[in-house]
Amino acid sequence: MNEIWGLMPSLLAGLALGALFFGGLWWTVQKGLTADRPALWFLSSMLIRTGITVGGFYIVGNHDFRRLLACLAGFIIARFIVTRMTRLSVTTTGGSHAS
Repeated sequence: MNEIWGLMPSLLAGLALGALFFGGLWWTVQKGLTADRPALWFLSSMLIRTGITVGGFYIVGNHDFRRLLACLAGFIIARFIVTRMTRLSVTTTGGSHAS
């Protein structure tokens, strides 16, 4: 039972990394659609988000696969949370989709 509690910081770090990665992706798409140079937005955002995420996984993992898996679980949970939150904000603001 203590091992599970010992992995909680890794899970929380994964949640934070996932929120940063997928929240940043959502923000980039919103900004990139109206930007003068959308390719610059998307490329720079991808490099920054990926660099932070890979670095975070490297630091959190610290040569322990259990910590790495806990971080990955938090990252995946954050993906579902951010996807749900952004979907709700688009539908409540009356966003339209191209047909």
